[in-house]
Amino acid sequence: MTENANSHKFNADELQPSSWLNIQFIKEVLSGYEKAPELQVTDLQISPATAQGDHYASVMFRTVAEYNTEKGRHSKALIVKTMPEQEGHKKDMLSESNIFETEILMYSKALPEFERILRESGDNTKLYVPCIYHSLEPRKVMIFEDLVPQGYTVIRDRPATKEELKKAFTKLAKWHAVSMKVIDEQPDFLEEFKYGMWDMSTFLTDPMVTTGLPCFLEMLDQVPELTKYKPHFDKINSNYMQRMSEIMLEYRSNPQLNRYYVLCHGDFHLRNMMFKNNKETGASEDVMLVDFQISNICPITVDLTYSVYMLMEWQERCDLGKDLIDYYLSVLLETLNKVGYKGEYPTQSGLWEHIHGHKYYDFFLLTSFLPMIVAIKTNSIKMTDLILDPEIKQKTYFLDDYLKEVKTLLPKFEKMGYFNNL
Repeated sequence: MTENANSHKFNADELQPSSWLNIQFIKEVLSGYEKAPELQVTDLQISPATAQGDHYASVMFRTVAEYNTEKGRHSKALIVKTMPEQEGHKKDMLSESNIFETEILMYSKALPEFERILRESGDNTKLYVPCIYHSLEPRKVMIFEDLVPQGYTVIRDRPATKEELKKAFTKLAKWHAVSMKVIDEQPDFLEEFKYGMWDMSTFLTDPMVTTGLPCFLEMLDQVPELTKYKPHFDKINSNYMQRMSEIMLEYRSNPQLNRYYVLCHGDFHLRNMMFKNNKETGASEDVMLVDFQISNICPITVDLTYSVYMLMEWQERCDLGKDLIDYYLSVLLETLNKVGYKGEYPTQSGLWEHIHGHKYYDFFLLTSFLPMIVAIKTNSIKMTDLILDPEIKQKTYFLDDYLKEVKTLLPKFEKMGYFNNL
């Protein structure tokens, strides 16, 4: 594979595959998967699997293998996912993380069990893409069936429709419901899922995280309409990372009564979903969630509040995602009942009290992640530049679309009492 005129559309470390990703390696993978030792790969095409801005915490390639077995000639499209090998920020941030160990466990242990529980209740929902190969040594690699030939695509050039979003929240609600049953009945089964975003020391000290609030404060200082809110964020500047840690690690360090804990996705945003729509009518038929690298047991708010800023559009965000989260709750309750959950059921008031009680998570996402998402949607700024260039990052806080969001959300936070007792 060589660079071409479209190379700027892809992540730089996905333009050229590593030398180990070759015909011999794919032959070994397919021979084992199909239990066909005689299998011979006759051709292998490799290309980047994702576009700029789709993801950051891995390197992904799309491969199409032509091969022969005793049963004849075959072709299989695969996605190869591995850890960054090029020296630089991405490798430094992820090299000591547990993201691959976590994702392998999700595909080999948690999600198969969740699907089994759903099937026993009469629900045949598919929660994950088949993983045909995984390894941690000599290198961290996972290989999946490619969903694109099956009609699934990543939405990049438009917002998701309400129908598509409901499909995504349906999948999440069913997964969360089954995880609640497992946590209640066999908590040790999920004890290995303890490495989330806040367990990555390199992430917590990375400028992508640590410079968010300072950039936000500088913006508040320069936008007259918003300057009145600066004292509130000045007040939390010294402790909001600690408050965030308390939220993220609550289940393991200080579980609370009347709180809802689930095995969360951890990165529930649009580019971590693949949608399948009817070719003739355009109607949404299915969605498949992907990328479970930071899935861990934590408050239900981690996925739900994250979705408000990272998945929804500003129209839904204006109301903190109320309609979609209420819809999610209806599916959650229905599924809990279907799978025979014996614990205490969440209530609408209880769920929203839990969400509002974790207001520091809103503050973090508003000040650190939302500017990046808004900038990426403009297609004018690369994610790598946002992460690595402080000047470019600061400019995102003055984008018109981001300022519109802030001018909508801060008065709402004030009305809801988010700035009380900081």
